[in-house]
Amino acid sequence: MTTKNKELEVFTFDQIKDEFIGEIGTEKRTRYERELQLEMLGEMIRKVRLERNLTQQELGELIGVQRAQISKLENNTTNVTMETILKVFGALKAKVNFNVELLNNNEQIA
Repeated sequence: MTTKNKELEVFTFDQIKDEFIGEIGTEKRTRYERELQLEMLGEMIRKVRLERNLTQQELGELIGVQRAQISKLENNTTNVTMETILKVFGALKAKVNFNVELLNNNEQIA
């Protein structure tokens, strides 16, 4: 039994996203990137909350919302306003920076 050495083709993550999600600038790709950013924001809120040894209930009380709202925010299952995000990070004593770039009249939030 002999085996042949086959060379595998290698793709970058961007190439994979282009192929399966859509190229940069397409509606589907833009929606994917925004959802990913919101998911990362939720993870950051959870991480900082845990570092500050706060429960979801305690964080909710600090900003005047119920625990369920904090859970939804952390799990990216709700629409959230900038005001709420700023309140959450303010309560967590975390500095918030938003970077907005206009590229070819397309919005990008980083």
